[in-house]
Amino acid sequence: MTAVLSPTAPAPAGAAGVSGVSGRRRFLGPGAKLLLGGTSVLVLAVVSMFVGVSDVSLPGLLSGDEHAWDIFWISRVPRTLSIILAGMALSVAGLIMQLMARNKFVEPSTVGTVESASLGILVVTVFLPGASLFLKMSTATVFAVAGTALFLLVLRRIPLRNTLIVPLVGIMLGGVIAAVTTFFAYRFDLLQTLNSWMVGDFSGVLRGRYELLWIVGALTLIGYLAADRFTVAGMGQEFTTNLGLNYNRVMTLGLIIVSLISAVVVVSVGSVPFLGLIVPNLVSLMIGDNVRRAIPWVAIFGAGFVLACDIIGRTIRYPYEIPVGVIVSAIGSALFLYLLLRKRSARA
Repeated sequence: MTAVLSPTAPAPAGAAGVSGVSGRRRFLGPGAKLLLGGTSVLVLAVVSMFVGVSDVSLPGLLSGDEHAWDIFWISRVPRTLSIILAGMALSVAGLIMQLMARNKFVEPSTVGTVESASLGILVVTVFLPGASLFLKMSTATVFAVAGTALFLLVLRRIPLRNTLIVPLVGIMLGGVIAAVTTFFAYRFDLLQTLNSWMVGDFSGVLRGRYELLWIVGALTLIGYLAADRFTVAGMGQEFTTNLGLNYNRVMTLGLIIVSLISAVVVVSVGSVPFLGLIVPNLVSLMIGDNVRRAIPWVAIFGAGFVLACDIIGRTIRYPYEIPVGVIVSAIGSALFLYLLLRKRSARA
């Protein structure tokens, strides 16, 4: 006979255990984990607002200290928002770049996009010293599009697209563009200005000087909405065409998103290297390669990683500050080598 449990009878111990486990699994579902990640970023953002040389504390704000409130609204809040926007956008741009190049080891700072944007800003600075931020951003975007398109064109000329050769080609191309930029910056006595674009630093972010970064927030949303198209385009031109999508149009959209994000971030706060390389790969290791599912995680991890690096940069040599680009480069380069060696050992 088959035993039938009454609705009012207590469940067996084994059934209760299974129910408890499934309940915990339901509680820690994708939505709950994403909410937990967003809460962690929010906590880091709150900590970031109260870290710095100027005395801004919660008791001071609650007591109505006008000086503390001025610093809070003019400096701390804009800086924290710019870190979150830049971290999210650069990480998502790196993911889109990897889909376009069909390689896990590329991102805007390793394929010449950032270097091309810096060259564009240098050209504007030389010929139009009094140019507005919008004109600098527009010129940097045009140069970034040209540099990224050149990299993709070079990839098509490589007969054997080895996983490790592709990022090396991008790094060499970026090195050539950077060398040209440095040469002309030296000739026109603009090396200090060039360094301010090549090293990401949020110390100069103030209210009225970071609002361009909201553009990259909108571009991140566009990247999420077009995630499925980028996934299909990453399968190759023939596969994309067979599914009825315009491959060139999708690639152009990705090119514009990556270039605009790179240009706006370089103009606003400087270059933050390796971010778009490390974060998408770490997310891929944890949740797989579903792009639509991965983009929110990439954005959260990117924002949290840059926030953490910025807090470290402000506290490690307090009251002095190390630019966040230096901290991200140090950690990112180590993780980049780890991912390269891990991929090579896996293939072996």
